[in-house]
Amino acid sequence: MRRFDLLVFDWDGTLMDSTAAIANALRLASAEVGLSVPSEAEAKHIIGLGLREAVLRLHPTIRESQFQALVVAYRRHFHLQDAHLQMFTGVAETIPRLHNDGYWVTVATGKNRLGLDRALDMSGLRAYFHYTRCAEETFSKPHPAMLLELMTLCQVAPERTLMIGDTSHDLQMAQNAGVASVGVAYGAHAGESLQDFDPLYVANSFDELAVWLDRHA
Repeated sequence: MRRFDLLVFDWDGTLMDSTAAIANALRLASAEVGLSVPSEAEAKHIIGLGLREAVLRLHPTIRESQFQALVVAYRRHFHLQDAHLQMFTGVAETIPRLHNDGYWVTVATGKNRLGLDRALDMSGLRAYFHYTRCAEETFSKPHPAMLLELMTLCQVAPERTLMIGDTSHDLQMAQNAGVASVGVAYGAHAGESLQDFDPLYVANSFDELAVWLDRHA
């Protein structure tokens, strides 16, 4: 019998292989506006947060004028790479199948709306996601708002909802919303760090995740 009705996917590092591009753009933008350059590990750790929250984690004393300049630089550097970004192997087949199997298939992401819409169109999968939520439209992860809003839209209870993501921000959001989670260890955060949030499973590839969903979701 089906355990879940609503599947909520993170985007970057879970469905799209984009964590290296995001980290690189953040590091280049920081250097461009004269801020200290975070390490690759530091830049990857804040992936999944809204952009303002992410930048404040990296640069706690940043001035508003610097923040605005960094946002412009970050988006420029990221857009130079996004034409080369790919979905993880198996995503293009699995998302339509889950949709056709009757799940509510949704996205909760730290991307802004413009960035997510561009990524949805590039992926060719827009039609298979019932609803999406971005950090700029509500609260950033790990606040539970995105999950609570998606559950309300789909009229699905927390115990029938599953959050799937590659960062501790995703899994902590799931805990805060009272829903189960599955982690993926091929994105921004190491699998060992995800175990701290008591996920049902941690997958080492998207194909492995798809098998788990078929057997346990």
